[in-house]
Amino acid sequence: MTELSRRTLIATGLAGAALPAAPALAAPQANAPNPFGATPHPRQWRWHGREQYAFVHFSINTYTDKEWGFGDESPKLFNPSDLDPDQIVAAAKAGGLQGLILTAKHHDGFCLWPTMLTEHCIRNSPYKDGKGDIVREMADACKRAKLPFGLYLSPWDRNHAEYGRPAYVEYYRAQLTELCTRYGELFEVWFDGANGGDGYYGGAREARKIDAPRYYNWPSIIALVHQLQPNACTFDPLGADIRWVGNEDGVAGDPCWPTMPNEPYDQKNGNSGVRGGAIWWPAETDVSIRPGWFYHADEDSKVKSPERLIRLYDESVGRGTNLNLNIPPDRRGRIPDQDFKILKSFGDAIRATFARDLAKGAVAHASHSRAGFTPSRVLDADRETYWTGPDGVANPTLTLDLKPGTRFDVIRLREYLPLGVRVTRFAVDAEVDGKWRTLAEHECISAQRIIRLPAPIGPRRVRLRVLEAPASPAISEFALFRSVAPVPVPAIVSTDPTVLDVTKWRVVEASAPGAEKLLDNEASTIWIQPSPVAAKPAQVVVDLGAVTDLAGFSLTPSRQVMTGAAPPRGYHAETSTDGTNWTAAASGEFSNIAYALSTQRIVFAQARATRYLRLRFAETAVAASRLAIAGIGGFTPKR
Repeated sequence: MTELSRRTLIATGLAGAALPAAPALAAPQANAPNPFGATPHPRQWRWHGREQYAFVHFSINTYTDKEWGFGDESPKLFNPSDLDPDQIVAAAKAGGLQGLILTAKHHDGFCLWPTMLTEHCIRNSPYKDGKGDIVREMADACKRAKLPFGLYLSPWDRNHAEYGRPAYVEYYRAQLTELCTRYGELFEVWFDGANGGDGYYGGAREARKIDAPRYYNWPSIIALVHQLQPNACTFDPLGADIRWVGNEDGVAGDPCWPTMPNEPYDQKNGNSGVRGGAIWWPAETDVSIRPGWFYHADEDSKVKSPERLIRLYDESVGRGTNLNLNIPPDRRGRIPDQDFKILKSFGDAIRATFARDLAKGAVAHASHSRAGFTPSRVLDADRETYWTGPDGVANPTLTLDLKPGTRFDVIRLREYLPLGVRVTRFAVDAEVDGKWRTLAEHECISAQRIIRLPAPIGPRRVRLRVLEAPASPAISEFALFRSVAPVPVPAIVSTDPTVLDVTKWRVVEASAPGAEKLLDNEASTIWIQPSPVAAKPAQVVVDLGAVTDLAGFSLTPSRQVMTGAAPPRGYHAETSTDGTNWTAAASGEFSNIAYALSTQRIVFAQARATRYLRLRFAETAVAASRLAIAGIGGFTPKR
């Protein structure tokens, strides 16, 4: 069992060493205000402008139906039947994603490029008779599409014999050097927080614990990346350019400050940041379009809808963070058709919504203005220009007189971040029928703040009131839009005929109310009950609707950050054809469920005629007061 989650290792980061200089920001304009507090490095300022990009998890796990491979998988398993990097890039672009980060190596240690540093790589796979290079193919496809390219390289390696010893760190640095020098310019290099635990480790098959900050010497790793790729932002130990948002749900804090204390990452601070923190360490909000990070056929029915992706956009990009949306290729090596349709619907809606700034043609005026920094600058769509007031004026008002007939339901505000985060609290008002009413009041504007109204309005004027600020605000945009709804994409069950449609199942009995949530194909709805004990296990009995040749079941834990709740440690599965006479089908412990939080797929020793499935759980995987499960499923034998 691993000791640390995929991200909690981040909490033990060290401060960064001095890093190579990157091109400086443009010289400040005459009469500009002095920066306030922490400010972004030029590469961070460029990163803020990307807003959203794709994460692409594709590796051995795609072919083993796992999320975290153990490291003992044969490279011969990796053999995409119809790899199409251009189709993957097209899907990202259809979704309006402004870059692509590929998992060059996940925790299982399998490398998608033909490195000579290990045999556990694509050279020894059947793909292109060992002559393939997925990293090269994806980099070239991104270059053709003019889409920025980035790479993920897991620090943890469950295959490498020397993991946990000094020799592995040199190996890891050599891997980074290969990736940072062979594939052109990178916009981001991604380090995962999961480090240390059980693994294959060259045949040792043991658990290895590390003190990650001391083991990796993160400042030297970050400095190496910046030496080889000066414009690439690094994610995410202390000293890196970007921090984790603190969950994998795609939801940033409200507010979400881009500043943090100059100290090891703390998850309770990571989600919202810290106002006035000593360092610029903005949040990246990562989430998968599916419950898992890798493709699984039994998740085809659980792809997030276009409407949900728009809410995620508002909860991440709309709160000043960047959205890193995972879009996993299937076993062909293509983005599944259902996912592509959803991405296009989402991307089309976002593009249409923000295509036309309805504030264009308005007249901007302010209670205070600084010479050379007029209110009209908030309307010029240039992130390098801004309106600001004289020093000492912390609570100015900016008003837009709108053209008659202007109707909108989306408001976007941006600060000029090279001067720091200056607005602490603000309100937006609208004048309707000669009376002002407040539309919204929030903390933090930062890179941007998107405010979505419940319905379009047509006021004569709108205004921004800065309620609290430690320095004169610097506002680069005050824009208005009319939202466009996404085209609905009908849900599907699965592209795999062996995956059973659980929406046709029925809960017959459960040890706690709400067990219907286990069958709704929605990973965000959770069945919760008090923590079970051996004498009083949690239990659910489901009716499959008809006698079925059942080959196994699946269980999906909650991926939400939940205090005092955990998935089950193990399971006892029984089947019946009549609901009265039961036979044991399988029992055991779920592998790494508390930390990977991934769907567990349990295959019975042999398929069996089943009408009723009974699952019992005697304890939680880690100490917790509550048991939490997102869903269960089932599958028939492969033919």
